[in-house]
Amino acid sequence: MVHSHTHTHGHDHGHTHAHSHGPASPHPAQAAPWSILRMTVMSRVSAALAVSAGLWVIVWLAMR
Repeated sequence: MVHSHTHTHGHDHGHTHAHSHGPASPHPAQAAPWSILRMTVMSRVSAALAVSAGLWVIVWLAMR
């Protein structure tokens, strides 16, 4: 037996949203505490070298 009627349920879960926007619009941009795009080229290279060195230390310790 197939039911062809539709019905809606109204539920109030007791919470409110701190923001409101339509389903088609994205969330507004939020300020990031830091961004790699705002770093200078030398600081990006330094950060990349530091990460690389850290990963090599993990590899070296695993191979011991």
